[in-house]
Amino acid sequence: MTELKIALVGNPNVGKSTLFNKLTGLRQKAGNYPGVTIEKKTGNFTHQGIKYHLIDLPGAYGIHPSSVDEEVVYQVLVDETNPNHPDLVVVVGDPFNLKRAVLLYQQIREMGLPAIFVANMLDEAERAGVAIDVGKLEKALSTKVILTDARSNKGIEALKDALQFEPTTYTASFPIPDEYSSAIQQVKERTGERNDYLAWLYLSQKHNRHLDPAVSAEISTIREAHHINYHRLQVQETMARHTMLDTHFTNVVKDPAKKRENFTERLDKLLIHSFWGYIIFFALLLLIFQAIYSWSGPFMDAIDSAFAWLAASASGWFPPGPINGLLTDGIIAGIGGIVIFIPQIAMLFIFISLMEESGYMSRVVYLMDRWLKPFGLSGKSAVPLMSGAACAIPAVMSARTIENDKERLITILVTPFMTCSARLPIYIVIIGLVIPQDRFLGLELQGLVLFGMYALGVLAALGSAWVLKQLMKTNYKSFLIMEMPTYKYPVIRNVLLNVWDKTMGFVVGAGKIILAISVILWVLGSFGVSERFNNAEELVRVENPGISDEAFDNEVQSQKLEYSLLGTLGRFIEPAIEPLGYDWKMGIGLIASFAAREVFVSTMATVYSLGGTDDELTIRERMASEINPNTGRPSYNFASGISLLLFYAFAMQCMSTIAIVRKETNSWRWTVIQLAFMTGFAYFAALLAYQFLK
Repeated sequence: MTELKIALVGNPNVGKSTLFNKLTGLRQKAGNYPGVTIEKKTGNFTHQGIKYHLIDLPGAYGIHPSSVDEEVVYQVLVDETNPNHPDLVVVVGDPFNLKRAVLLYQQIREMGLPAIFVANMLDEAERAGVAIDVGKLEKALSTKVILTDARSNKGIEALKDALQFEPTTYTASFPIPDEYSSAIQQVKERTGERNDYLAWLYLSQKHNRHLDPAVSAEISTIREAHHINYHRLQVQETMARHTMLDTHFTNVVKDPAKKRENFTERLDKLLIHSFWGYIIFFALLLLIFQAIYSWSGPFMDAIDSAFAWLAASASGWFPPGPINGLLTDGIIAGIGGIVIFIPQIAMLFIFISLMEESGYMSRVVYLMDRWLKPFGLSGKSAVPLMSGAACAIPAVMSARTIENDKERLITILVTPFMTCSARLPIYIVIIGLVIPQDRFLGLELQGLVLFGMYALGVLAALGSAWVLKQLMKTNYKSFLIMEMPTYKYPVIRNVLLNVWDKTMGFVVGAGKIILAISVILWVLGSFGVSERFNNAEELVRVENPGISDEAFDNEVQSQKLEYSLLGTLGRFIEPAIEPLGYDWKMGIGLIASFAAREVFVSTMATVYSLGGTDDELTIRERMASEINPNTGRPSYNFASGISLLLFYAFAMQCMSTIAIVRKETNSWRWTVIQLAFMTGFAYFAALLAYQFLK
């Protein structure tokens, strides 16, 4: 069977992804391009005995890269050795902005690649009275032109048929200026390239990473010898092409002469209004938080109950012992710790997909860009940062929408500072312990402190972003240049496919790391080498005669934890955490909560012989009576309480977030830097607070 590799290329917001989904159906997969965190979608379909391998390239306005997305497009198309280099390019355009797509088409054809042209969103064009003269456009482009409306499946079969079309010889639309002839000839001689336009591209690019480094350096030398500014060449080409398009494409698209205010323009007067635009956006964020934090609650409870039942059932499959514990408390609990996040991740990406599909996401970016730019962030950072108040895991994943590599990286690194829902149980318990139930300016003091913890997270995120901006200085200056797409009804199929891809990406990618660490923590908490661990039952009976069965079980559980490897580790780190006002028991809580911050509360219940209770009042009462043997004072006093609040406000303390940061950055280096910075910052803040307040 013949196999052909097809690349889908087009400007952003032209319905390219919808077209890709219609062509490939479920026969597709997502991943990252090598070396970058740009998502790559590939899929397969068969038509008339030919198998097509389809690659959905990132949105681009031209071949000259001004973002990481466009750099990917350039590398795939210019490098014949690239594994994604296509046999045929399908250029997708928007009938309302056809000249931009034609410009991209011209560049691709002049690179020597065969291409056909697709004008998508036909239904919207017809409703707006826009008509395309297909015959004139085909003659001008020297190729097959297909009109489609991917949302309603119109033109899909015609597009499949056209993939076997062999484009005729193409006459270059951009004549290379004579003043560069000598430099072009030298580049061709050095690279062995015979195509003049490709030689021009080598001269007009800042980097030619697909070439041998020595050859790339020689091209730079040629530029310097001829006093060529690569950026000036890009501008010169773009202006020349636009001049030509304005002259020759005036009669190809028939647009109603009378300008009328359409639905998009009317809606934009409200949604990007200088006041109401922000009110509507923050109201929508409140709805998203409600969904992630509350609506997903029943699903998460159901998953939790299901895994609790599974663990209880599995415990009867083997006799009591290490294998039983590994299966129920290690593997099943670890898998449960992965699956329980699925409702939150799915809920967030349902909203994000709906915002992207409808066209509203571009308005959010426009609104927030001016406020976030001074901190080295993008307008597109708003959604990850705000979503971090619910859960950092889906929030970090949502940073994929940020094109600029530097801004995306900074967003990923600072998002975990936002106060997530997992910190809430800790805040409630500690604030109830150390903050009096007084009023300040008529407001509950405890409530004000809780609000302050959320505000502290925002300040830490923005402050860290500003610091990273200064440290990651680059010559590349980012500007928000974007179009406002027309509003559309979301395609439910696209939404569901996007949610499925993102959710499975978390389960498969981050899940492996989470499961491994869960098993390690179980091992540390279930084994010990001392006599007090191995003979805990006998020693508790001897030391506590007449103890009730329930109290006996709780005391044995507490002693086993104290003298387990995890407890030994807690006592080992006690000298390091003692300056923060913590004892070894709190150290166990810090280590165990690395699995997830909220584990701190349940770990304290076990440490203080409360069994499996998660009742915050019971835990708080027991913690309030605990005395620190090192100081002779209550373990949870005002100084140590504020210290603990600050530590959990700033520390990473979440293996799920670490796993997803590793997956999204594709770098252990940045993951370790983030972990070290947040932990160090948390330690220093907690140290200052305790030493000052004690």
